[in-house]
Amino acid sequence: MLYGRAGEQAAIRDLVDAARTGRSGSLVVRGEPGIGKSALLAWAGEYADGAGLTTLRVTGVEVEADLAFAGLVQLVWPVRDRLNALPGPQAQTLRALLGAQGEGGGDRFLSGLAVLTLMAEVADDGPLLCLVDDAQWLDRASADALLFAARRLAAEGVAMLFATREEGFPATGLPELRPSRLPPEDAVRLLEGRGLTPALREQVIQESAGNPLALIEFAAARRSYHTVAGPMPVTDQVLASFRSRIGRLPERTRLMMLAAAAEARGHLPTLLGAATALGVGLEDLTEAEKAGLVQVTANVVTFRHPLISTAAYQGAPLARRIAVHQALAESATDEDCRARHLAVATTSADEGVAAEIVRAAERARARAAYAAAAGLYEQAANLTPGLSDRAARLGEAASLALSAGHAAQAAQLADQAEQLVDDPESLARLARVRATVEFELGERRLAARMLVERSAHADPDAAVTMLRTSAGYAWFSGDRDAIRDAAERLRALGRPDPMVLGMAHLVDEDYARGLPLLTELMTSHSRSVRERLNGATAPPADITMTWATFCAMILGDDANARELAEAQALHCRRHGLVGALPQVLQDLAGVQILAGRHRDAEASVAEAIRIAHDTGLLQRVSQLNSVLARVAAIEGDEERCVRLAGGEPDTGGMSGLISLSLLDLGLGRYEVALNRLEAATRGPLRHASALIAAGADQAEAAVRMGEPARAEEALRRLEAWARAGRQPWAQALTARVRALLSDDEDDYLRALDAHENAGRPFEQARTQLLYGEWLRRARRRSDARASLRAALKTFEQLDAEPWLTRVRTELKATGETLVPAAPTAANPLDRLTPQERQVIRLAADGSTSREIAAQLFLSPRTVEHHLYRAFRKLGIRSRRELPRLDLT
Repeated sequence: MLYGRAGEQAAIRDLVDAARTGRSGSLVVRGEPGIGKSALLAWAGEYADGAGLTTLRVTGVEVEADLAFAGLVQLVWPVRDRLNALPGPQAQTLRALLGAQGEGGGDRFLSGLAVLTLMAEVADDGPLLCLVDDAQWLDRASADALLFAARRLAAEGVAMLFATREEGFPATGLPELRPSRLPPEDAVRLLEGRGLTPALREQVIQESAGNPLALIEFAAARRSYHTVAGPMPVTDQVLASFRSRIGRLPERTRLMMLAAAAEARGHLPTLLGAATALGVGLEDLTEAEKAGLVQVTANVVTFRHPLISTAAYQGAPLARRIAVHQALAESATDEDCRARHLAVATTSADEGVAAEIVRAAERARARAAYAAAAGLYEQAANLTPGLSDRAARLGEAASLALSAGHAAQAAQLADQAEQLVDDPESLARLARVRATVEFELGERRLAARMLVERSAHADPDAAVTMLRTSAGYAWFSGDRDAIRDAAERLRALGRPDPMVLGMAHLVDEDYARGLPLLTELMTSHSRSVRERLNGATAPPADITMTWATFCAMILGDDANARELAEAQALHCRRHGLVGALPQVLQDLAGVQILAGRHRDAEASVAEAIRIAHDTGLLQRVSQLNSVLARVAAIEGDEERCVRLAGGEPDTGGMSGLISLSLLDLGLGRYEVALNRLEAATRGPLRHASALIAAGADQAEAAVRMGEPARAEEALRRLEAWARAGRQPWAQALTARVRALLSDDEDDYLRALDAHENAGRPFEQARTQLLYGEWLRRARRRSDARASLRAALKTFEQLDAEPWLTRVRTELKATGETLVPAAPTAANPLDRLTPQERQVIRLAADGSTSREIAAQLFLSPRTVEHHLYRAFRKLGIRSRRELPRLDLT
C-alpha cells in the first residue's frame, strides 16, 4: 500500500497505458533518499505485470560508477538472445559490453542507439517497461546510453521510468515527477499497526518531516537523533539510525555487512571468497536478516535500502575498509572489479596497481566508455610514482574526458598534468590534448598558438599532426600569423603540407597559388573516399573525409562538397558514428541551401539539432541555426533570421553575418548591409570564402547607394578568386558585379552563361532580375519580361518574398499586368515534417524500415509510424506508389 501517492501513480499509469497503445514515453522520478522512489518503481512493475507488459530492470550501484556499462549489462543480459536482430555495428557493441565477442565501436553514442533498437525489438512481442532505479549511481556510459534511447522513443510501445536522487543524473528534456513529503494524515496511516504510543507517534512524525523511510526507520528505532546545534537533516538522521542499529549487531555480522557493502553488487562468489579470507561467512548475516537490514537469497545479498549499505560502510574504520577491499580484490573473478577494489585498497604510490587500473581503462576505451576510462586513468595517475608518467596518464585522462564530451573536466586534468612537468618534450605531448580542450571551450586562437609553439619540441610525425591541426584552428579563429607559421615550420621539417600551404596563401590573398593546392588535395582525397566507399578497400578514415570536405567547402566546389558530405553522412550512419554526424549534416545543409534545396537543408539541420540535444553537444546548436539563417534571409523572415543568426557572426565562420546582410539587401537597407560587410572584410575572418562570395552583395549595396567606388575592393577579391578557382558561380558573380559597374550588357550575358553551370539558382535569379531591370531601363521591355519571368519562377519556388516584390514591381513597369497565378501543385514533400521527409526519401530508394531506422538512428517501429503519417499526407497507400511522386 502506497500512501499519499495517488498523483504519482496516475502519472505512471498513464505512461504504462500509453505503451500498451503503441506510444512510447519516459518519466524521471526525482527526490531525496527515502521519499519513496523505489516504492513507486516497484508499484509500476506490479501494475505493468498485471497489464501484460514485459519488464526490464536496471539498478545503479554506487561503487560501479567506474565500471563501464555495468548498468547496461543488467538491461541487456535477460534479452541477449535478441541481439542477432540488430544491425551489425549495434549488435557488435552490445556483445562487446557483455564480453561475448570482440570490441565495441568507436562512437560513444552507438550503445544508446543499440539500446533503442533492442528495446524496440523486444516491444515487437508486446509493450515493454524499463525500470531504472538509483540512476544517480549508474556508470556514465550506461546513463548516456539510456538517456539517448529515452529521448528518441516515439512509437515503439516502450515506457522508461527512472528513479534518481536530486543530483547526479541530469536528464534534460525528459519529463520529471517529484514526490512530495507525506502530509500528517498519510504519515499516521503509514505508522498504523507499528506499536507506537500516540506521544511517540507524534514525535516520529515530527522528526521524520514526512519522509516515508524516516517514518518507518524512526518507528522501528523508537527514538530520534539530534546534534548539539540542532536537528540533523532527515537523511543524516536516518543514516545515524541505521549506524546505531548496525552498531548493536555482533562484530562478525558487522564485518560481513561491511564486505557486502564494499562488494556492492551482491555477487556471491566474490563476496564469499573475501569472507573466507576475512574469517566470516554468510551465516554471520543471520542477525542482520532478523533486524530487517539485509536479505540473503541463493544468488545474491541485498540491503533493504541503499542508506543501510552506506551506513555499514561509512561506520567502519578506514583500516578495516582497506582490508575488506584487499580481500575482495584477491577473490574477484572479473578484472575490472579487481582493479576497482585495488584502487580503493591502495593508499600510496604503486606502479603495479596503477598498471592494472590502466588496463581496465583501456578495456573501457575499447568499448567507447570514455568517461569511465577517463576516471580510471585519473585513478591510475594518483597511484603512479614517477611525475612524468603521472603527467602522461593525466593527459590521457584529459583526452578521454574530451572524447566523452566533458571539456571542463578535460581542462582541469590537463592543468594538473602540466603542473607536474616542465620539460618541453612532455609539454609538447600534452599540447595536443590541451589545445583541443581550449578549442572546444572557445579559445581557438590560443589553441592554434599553443600547437605551433610546442610542435618545435615534438617528434616529426607528431609535429606534422600538431601543425596541420593548428592551421585548422587558426583558420576558424582568424589567426593568419599562426597559419603562416604552421606552413613555414612544416616546410622546415621537410614535410610541406599542401593544405596548410594553400591556406597560408589564401590568408595572404594569393589565390592563384592557394586554390590549386586545395583543389589537388580535395581531388586526391575525393578519389580515395569513392574507392573506399565502393568497397575497394576498408571504410574511409574519418580524417580523410573531413579534410576533403573542408577543402571543398573552402573552394566553394559545391558538387564535390555535396558528394563528400553525403558520403561522410552515409559512413557515419553505416558505422553508428552518432557524435560525428551533426558537423557533417551542417556542411551538407550549407551546400543544399546553395542548391536551392531549402527543405532538405531544414531536414538536415533538424536531424543534427536533434542529435546534438540527444548527445549533449549543445554548443553546436547555435552554429546549426546560423546555417538556416540564410533561408530566413532569402524568405525575408526578419524575426527568424535575426534569431537564427544570433545577431553576430558565429564562431565557426561568417554565415550569420552574411545572412543578416543579405536580409538587409533584400529589404532595401543598403547602407546597413554595406557597412556590415565592409566591417567584416576588415576583421580577422576576411579570408573566409563565404565572405568573398558575399562581395557580390557588398557591390550591389554600394551601387544601389550611388557609391560604386565602394564596390571596387569586393570586385577585386572576387575576380581574383574566380580566376584562380575557376568555379562557375564565382565567374558568374564576378561578371554580375562588373555589369553593375560597367552598365555593359555583355557582362550580364557572361554572368548568365556562367550561371548555367553554377548550380546556385538563387544567385542566378538575382542576376536575371538585375538584367531585367537593365533591359527595362534600355526600353527593351519584351526582353526584360523574359528575364524577369525566369527570375520570378525561381523566387516563387524559393519563397523569396522580398525578391518577389522587386521582380513583380519591375514586371509591372514593363507594362505587364500581373494576374494572381492560379495555385500550383505544391511539392508533396513540403507537406511533411523534416523527419518524415527523410524517411520517405529513403523508402523511395528501396530501403527497408530496418535499414532506414539504422541510418536515421530511430527504431523500425518509429520509421513505420512516420511512413504511415507521410502516406496519409501524400495521398498514397503504400511504398509502391512513391515512384510516381516528384521527390527530387
